[in-house]
Amino acid sequence: MKKFPLSSLILLTFASSSLLLASGTLRIITWKGYAPAELVKKFEKETGTKVELTYSNNEEMIAKLRATRGGGFDLAQPSQDRISGVQAKFHIYKPIDYSRIKTDQIVPSMLAAVKKNTKVGDASYAVPFCYGTSGLIVNTKAAPDAKDYDALWNPKYKGRISYRLKRPTLIATAFALGYDPFAAYHDKAKYKKIMQAVEKKLIEAKPLVKNYWANGDQLLGMMRTGEVTVAMGWDNGGWKLHAENPDIDFVAPKSGALGWIDTFAIPAKSKNLDAAYAWINFMLRPENAAYFTNKEKYGTASANASKYLKPEIKADFERSFTKADIDNIKWYPPVPAGIEEIEGRILDHIKAAR
Repeated sequence: MKKFPLSSLILLTFASSSLLLASGTLRIITWKGYAPAELVKKFEKETGTKVELTYSNNEEMIAKLRATRGGGFDLAQPSQDRISGVQAKFHIYKPIDYSRIKTDQIVPSMLAAVKKNTKVGDASYAVPFCYGTSGLIVNTKAAPDAKDYDALWNPKYKGRISYRLKRPTLIATAFALGYDPFAAYHDKAKYKKIMQAVEKKLIEAKPLVKNYWANGDQLLGMMRTGEVTVAMGWDNGGWKLHAENPDIDFVAPKSGALGWIDTFAIPAKSKNLDAAYAWINFMLRPENAAYFTNKEKYGTASANASKYLKPEIKADFERSFTKADIDNIKWYPPVPAGIEEIEGRILDHIKAAR
């Protein structure tokens, strides 16, 4: 039998793997904007793999993967809080082999959160891709001391406060009062007590609130005119206002901004695992992740992308988030049954209170 040097075997193995990858197609089900055409072309040129995109959302992704028992796609991009419950019931994803992920490219706190929040049994099922947050939008000239959610019930800002009367406000208030509502998710009695404390605080605060904003345009309009100087809102809204008026900005609250993460997950019947892992690593490569953020304005889980960001976008993130602020983001975990019912009753009580 003819023997080959080890170096030749390594090269042969690498070449074979590359040929397999090059001969395949990568079928991705994702959100619109998450796979920019320029990056698709770059990936196809680098790997020889053809990329096929299907645009979707969480509900449709789950429905399609349930219908095929995890078939039809090689890679999916669900939100991290929509994975573990579905996986436990329907087994539509493969466990992630993190040895195939270049984890040094990923913000450690985001990777840890996603591993924790997508864990079923002994395995985890996702890799973080991008994120967004809600916190405070503040006119820093009119409300220089607004650094945490407690500004939403500070008498100094009476009549100039606004927020949505929705579950994020309940959760933010709980954190500001010193509770950890997410840690109480699996203890309904404890969660109900926390929400009752939140209810009491927000009912006490009603005379201070100008209104409960119903849509983003309404909030931005009130901040522009100065009718509102402290509000709960999302990061991109604050940064949009800052571009118009440097006195207004998004502030990451001391008790933690609330954050969502969209991920990469591998369907159970993925036919091109090599390409799926290659795409994940490719999209988290700093220069590629920065291209995505520059285009879509969402934060990236890529650890070293900031040096490739456009100056104005980099400035937004750096003004609003220190590394400690990023690590302190409270990422939404999966919501157990019964939690939203408790919150719904609390919201009804607050609305009805006079």
